[in-house]
Amino acid sequence: MYGLKDYVSRAKKFANNKTSMRDRRLATLMIYATDLCDSMCKHCNIWAKRPVKYLSLEKIKEIMSSKAVSKDTAIGLEGGEFLLHPEALEIMEWFTKNHPNFDLLSNCLKPDSLIEAVKKFPPKRLYISLDGGKETYMHMRGKDGYDRVIQVIQALKDVVPISTMFTLSPYNNFDDMRYVAEVCKKEGVDMRVGVYNDMDFFDTDDKAHETDISSKTVEKQVPNYVDGDKELEVKEGINKPIYTDLKDDHFKDKIPAIIKEFKENYDFLVLYDEWKKGDLKMSCNSIIDSLSILPNGDVPLCQNLGVKIGNLFESSLDEILNDKETQKTQKHYQHNCNGCWVNFHRKYDVVLHRMFEKYFGKGITEKMFGKYQWEADRKKTYSQYMKEMEKEFA
Repeated sequence: MYGLKDYVSRAKKFANNKTSMRDRRLATLMIYATDLCDSMCKHCNIWAKRPVKYLSLEKIKEIMSSKAVSKDTAIGLEGGEFLLHPEALEIMEWFTKNHPNFDLLSNCLKPDSLIEAVKKFPPKRLYISLDGGKETYMHMRGKDGYDRVIQVIQALKDVVPISTMFTLSPYNNFDDMRYVAEVCKKEGVDMRVGVYNDMDFFDTDDKAHETDISSKTVEKQVPNYVDGDKELEVKEGINKPIYTDLKDDHFKDKIPAIIKEFKENYDFLVLYDEWKKGDLKMSCNSIIDSLSILPNGDVPLCQNLGVKIGNLFESSLDEILNDKETQKTQKHYQHNCNGCWVNFHRKYDVVLHRMFEKYFGKGITEKMFGKYQWEADRKKTYSQYMKEMEKEFA
């Protein structure tokens, strides 16, 4: 997904932000432009948020004019469903002309509109959600959208790089993960694997890493977007329980072999198991150079906690980033929080630690980022740990 150039660029920004009290720079900025959503996912309640919020094109342009944003800052446009934003096409057009280093995230429930928008204003990469086959998709996301995802993949895979995003949750399992991996391999697209987390913005119901089968039903809430498409109406019988692998004592043994064919997924999953057991501990460094912005202008410290460091309708992005209280808060959580396994943060932490460890050794890496461990044996390196996993996996 990312090359050496991307990591070098991010490392420079990270180093700058660690040493500079002013003029801090962002490597990644995720813009949640709206919380309006046409899905009804069980693992996310954005679709039930009231009132619906939007970040206007003018506000987004103001954000992008910040000193903290450079030409190589990776931007993500997300929701809700981003394409439901009333200025979605205008925003994409502006980014195409002024900051082409942007990614688009979509659920693909409006395939024709998405295909047209991407062809007209192509992002650097398109991320789409796919959590299993037709039945699992219906069970987990509340809409019959599987075929539409496949339609988008086939229409755009030769237009822009595509990554499907699979979330292992209390509503699907490793069989679903294997199925999606096979689809991606067949279609020749990338796959990104994540794990369900209690992310504050998404108003999740079930306790991540503890929940087995959820009892929540989609009928308990009213969606914030009424879809006139009859084919996407919620159907009966979608609450059929599906066995979850999140709590399995043999979690690592069940990871599908095909996952190793997609970079940065296998180690993320086996290390998740170590983290879940309390044996993996490392500092959270991504919060130093990566941010999310919510539709109401809030700027959270991270995607997992409810800690806010500012609001863009009260202060500018540069003022928020360079504020002493912001830096104090970031420093505290950087060294004292090991409380999530969110892709946006922990994949970077894994890459950062393993790369430094590879070239400088564990001792120097700990002097840079603080003490850490990949598993119960604190002395074991990433390379040693993964070699053991390879033997067990074989």
